[in-house]
Amino acid sequence: MDIYREQHKKRLSFMPWLYYRLKPRHREWAQDWQRTIQQQLQLLETIEIGADCFIAPEANLFAEPGRNIQLGNRCQVAANAFLHGPISLADGCSVNQAAILDGGSAGIRIGPNTRIAANTCIFAFNHGMAPERLIQEQAVTSSGVTIGADVWIGANASIVDGVHIGDKAVIGMGSVVTRDVPAGAKVGGNPARIIGARDPQLLPGEPR
Repeated sequence: MDIYREQHKKRLSFMPWLYYRLKPRHREWAQDWQRTIQQQLQLLETIEIGADCFIAPEANLFAEPGRNIQLGNRCQVAANAFLHGPISLADGCSVNQAAILDGGSAGIRIGPNTRIAANTCIFAFNHGMAPERLIQEQAVTSSGVTIGADVWIGANASIVDGVHIGDKAVIGMGSVVTRDVPAGAKVGGNPARIIGARDPQLLPGEPR
């Protein structure tokens, strides 16, 4: 029986949305498992975790004073994700497998019910590029990244420092977002540009 439970845990780690669909007999042991993982994280790192969250044991969350991580209620962090504070996730956010979020010094702030797909990269910092200095010796800057509510960020997307993404936007798979994205927009490409509207009321003049 233990080998089946361990496989079940691995399945949940890579597909954490299944945690909320568990039958009561599985939900009981899964909640105990999660309670242990989350208590240990909060003991070792400056992390605040809301109610009914799921954090895969294979996820990598690192925070220290001044670089806190805050997870709202019912957030999900999947296996092999990397989060380095400062990061704030509002209620109902999900970070899927192997996503990378690094808050630099200014931080990453994400609104409620936003979905971040696998292998997404969000970096809230940048290096200087002065030719007379080695890259490793360049000054690091950080403006921060803000992402609104109910945003869908597709797999393998990249978001650079200083970007603001509005509510209900959609970021296409593989997009490289180098500038602000209006609320309700659908963007794609490298560099990402507006290719349509998820919500025409928020983005008048654009097709669906």
